[in-house]
Amino acid sequence: MKRYIIFLVIILLIAASDIGGIMLYKKEAAKQQQSINASIAIISALQKEVTTLQAQLTLVSKQQSSVGMSAQEVVTSAVAKTTPSVVSIVISENVPQYRLVYKNPFGDDPFFKDFGIKVPVYEPTGETQSQKVGAGSGFIISSDGYIITNKHVVADTKASYTVLLSNGKQQTAQIIYKDPANDIAIIKIAGANHQPVTFGNSKNLQLGQTVIAIGNALGEYNNTVSMGIISGLNRNIQATNSNGSSEILNGVIQTDAAINPGNSGGPLLDLNGNVVGINVATVQGSSNISFSIPENTFRSIIKSAINR
Repeated sequence: MKRYIIFLVIILLIAASDIGGIMLYKKEAAKQQQSINASIAIISALQKEVTTLQAQLTLVSKQQSSVGMSAQEVVTSAVAKTTPSVVSIVISENVPQYRLVYKNPFGDDPFFKDFGIKVPVYEPTGETQSQKVGAGSGFIISSDGYIITNKHVVADTKASYTVLLSNGKQQTAQIIYKDPANDIAIIKIAGANHQPVTFGNSKNLQLGQTVIAIGNALGEYNNTVSMGIISGLNRNIQATNSNGSSEILNGVIQTDAAINPGNSGGPLLDLNGNVVGINVATVQGSSNISFSIPENTFRSIIKSAINR
């Protein structure tokens, strides 16, 4: 009997020992599972970081590809995109005709009559002839022939205006709208399938940003291209035209891109060839201090002028 009791005690001890082993095994398994779960979480986080890194590398690759373009390629691409939309505006007016005659400067005075003194004098013939009296620039804003330019380019109510397209064709322009508060005007030519510009966002411009100006420089050299940077933003200036009249321009862009008389009304571009301003004025005698009306000023004017 005692032998059975001892045997039973040994069995119970072994069973207790097994239960303790099982409990220890479960604790170790739980620890291992926690470790596995932690490893899974770390791997998941690493996978997310890898995905983010791959996206960043793709972006950097694209940026490097873009930066890899030469300065010449960037500028020529922007110019090629916009040049077909830039026009020259010729201002013509009926000008009195004169003829050269020789007359006695003393008139009918008998004392000087016999001296035979005569000087050249221009006298009117009573006839007029249409002549070029000025020039400016503009750019096409819709496929049906709407063009934006400066108000001072088309200010002469007695003049007629001819648009010279980039393909060499000429068309008479009709004045559609003159903005009362800004140096902006809308004119129109006939036809369809004209190539309009694309617009950028002048609110995103930054100091030092490279820009390109295109226009009819000096009224003689159409589609002249110059390049510079944004020298200032939100400038307020007083501009005076050749007739002596002046106007206040608020919130304009300052640039050192060369803008000459005749460039007025031409576009100011970013390096993507998008229009961010209209060239409007330059400081005479300065080292390329010029100004452009920002895109966010005239975009709303275009909509109201065309849709009214």
